[in-house]
Amino acid sequence: MSNNYIINLTNKNFKKIVLQEEKPVFVDFWAEWCSPCKLLLPILEEIAIQYHENIIFTKVNVDHCSEIATKFEIQSIPTLLLFKNKQVISKNIGLISKNEIKKLITLHLNLE
Repeated sequence: MSNNYIINLTNKNFKKIVLQEEKPVFVDFWAEWCSPCKLLLPILEEIAIQYHENIIFTKVNVDHCSEIATKFEIQSIPTLLLFKNKQVISKNIGLISKNEIKKLITLHLNLE
């Protein structure tokens, strides 16, 4: 990661960070070989800087954490999940724009 606002999730820290955290958690399921995932990274980094006080931004490498990907039925990447109160409240599959991500945040979390 090129900034400190996105946490790399693993099988060991997923539960603590995503399911025990009070703040909403944004999870990006990705892989190193995925071109759309690479295009999404700078967008997520920029958004994470803007919203880091209100949302925890994370990434799950599906090649390294297949258990997590299977649990959440990730069949295509990038897949973006937004958790609030330990529940998935939004799921997006594929590359989406910065504005679309901001709309999701605004819609689901009432943040501007």
